[in-house]
Amino acid sequence: MRIYLKISYDGSKFQGFQQQTSTKNTILNKLILALNALGIKDVPVGSGRTDKGVHASNQALHLDIPPFWSDLKKLKIMLNRHLNPHIHVKKIYHVKKDFHARFSPIKREYRYIFYHGEFSPFLSSYVHFYPSFDMERLNDILELFKGRHDFEYFKKNGSESKNFIREIYNIKALPHKNKTIVIIQADGFLRSQIRMIISAVLKVYEGKLTHKQIKDQLDLKSIHTETLSPANGLYLHRVFYPKDIYK
Repeated sequence: MRIYLKISYDGSKFQGFQQQTSTKNTILNKLILALNALGIKDVPVGSGRTDKGVHASNQALHLDIPPFWSDLKKLKIMLNRHLNPHIHVKKIYHVKKDFHARFSPIKREYRYIFYHGEFSPFLSSYVHFYPSFDMERLNDILELFKGRHDFEYFKKNGSESKNFIREIYNIKALPHKNKTIVIIQADGFLRSQIRMIISAVLKVYEGKLTHKQIKDQLDLKSIHTETLSPANGLYLHRVFYPKDIYK
């Protein structure tokens, strides 16, 4: 019986999403331990990997569970007893057997949060502290990345994908109280792609790079920046699936 888990987590408490040989402190490893404690041996598959320090409001996973776990409400309660406080199962759905958390999405949305107030150690793991923006200028720079591009020069080495073409459907910055939230929706993302894009945008905003240099890097003519913005401001906000996945 295949299920779809929708979870949130505090990425600052873990060394990343995926299992690693160097540490057991990963989100997936914590999930596996919780599932095993409930007699579920299948290894969950996530919609994608998040780096160390990156958070998720709505990460998606699938796995197959034994028939004795037909009560999904009870399963959610029991999982959260093992996972809280840094991981939380929000929803569990029955889905069709061919549903795949990684390959079934039609688009994904990440959000990057800048905070313009006074520094606080209580917020430092969850936002990127930065002076206020001229929103028109910021959105003008973000617009450079919209559309279908080969993002080979905007990814971190080690990406599993051999195809670097991605389409960014929407990328914009919105003010919210003393924050700026950058929303990015695309058909998919490469390893650390968003953090590299945000870093490049800030360099253009600060006058360290030009619009033309960004265009040249998108056109694979030259590399002008490979730095990453801090992970703490980044959130996997939503994974979009077709409506017919549910059983």
